[in-house]
Amino acid sequence: MKEQNFEMKNRKIREAFLELKRDHPERLQQRLNLSWSNWGFGIEPLKESAARLEKAGLEYIELHGNHYGADLGYSVDETLRILKEHNLKVSGVCGMFSADNDLSSNRGVHRQSAIDYLKREIEFTAAVKGDYLLVVPGAVGRPKKYDDVEFERSVETLRIVADLFVQHKVMAAIEPIRSAEVSLVHTIADAKAYIEAVSHPGVRHINADVYHMQAEEVHIGEALLDAGDQLVNLHMADSNRRALGEGSMDLDTIIMSLYLIGHNREGRYVTPEPLGPGGDPYPAMYGKPDKQELDHLVMQTVRYFREREEALLSS
Repeated sequence: MKEQNFEMKNRKIREAFLELKRDHPERLQQRLNLSWSNWGFGIEPLKESAARLEKAGLEYIELHGNHYGADLGYSVDETLRILKEHNLKVSGVCGMFSADNDLSSNRGVHRQSAIDYLKREIEFTAAVKGDYLLVVPGAVGRPKKYDDVEFERSVETLRIVADLFVQHKVMAAIEPIRSAEVSLVHTIADAKAYIEAVSHPGVRHINADVYHMQAEEVHIGEALLDAGDQLVNLHMADSNRRALGEGSMDLDTIIMSLYLIGHNREGRYVTPEPLGPGGDPYPAMYGKPDKQELDHLVMQTVRYFREREEALLSS
């Protein structure tokens, strides 16, 4: 029986992975760095989230970028104390961009809010020793474009703060998001074009998300290979945006693709973010947590990811 198109692409990736495994086993010694994005835990205190992640055997956390004003968000000292108590380090910070702080907005006050927000989050990310700050070029939850120049406005606005990424040694990680949620930058290719337009050494990296990729990319594995060294972090969830292993996502091909681009090294992360199905996910950040469900999400996801990783590397 003739292979389907996606099966042919999967096979090529598997063949390349097996070749890497045979010829350069030393490049597979270090496992992928697994983190967790905590903003989906809603209003749960950080100390409770940190305890859950420690119990699951995680070493890293991607923190909710919740500095929406000068008096809001995690404090540096308390955050570092809590994470130290639970043997966690910060992978990065998940920047949150709504219509109120939209880099591409046609209202100057909202673009200024985005600038001020980024200044706070870049400084915080550096202070808690995070490697990257996730940046969305347009507002999440606004799929309809403002006009035909929002891309240029977003580029211009981000460029204003780009020097700060270099100054604080924080990577700006541009995240492509599906067209049902944002009006611009939907694919890895779009993110690379956006980065090229910004044309600044502080804005060179990508944060991909497999949930969005399954809607926008021709093939997730090929898109990861195309991202290459620019990929700093990959958000994970199964096909239904639930825990890994509870949907139909081809996790093996994703893991093999990550090893092929050398993602298994310091400063590169895989970060589960199972938010559940739906449109705009941002309301989850204010949700009342179901601790039993969150425990299941974390334990199931971490266990299944490591099982599949070991199956590929040991077989």
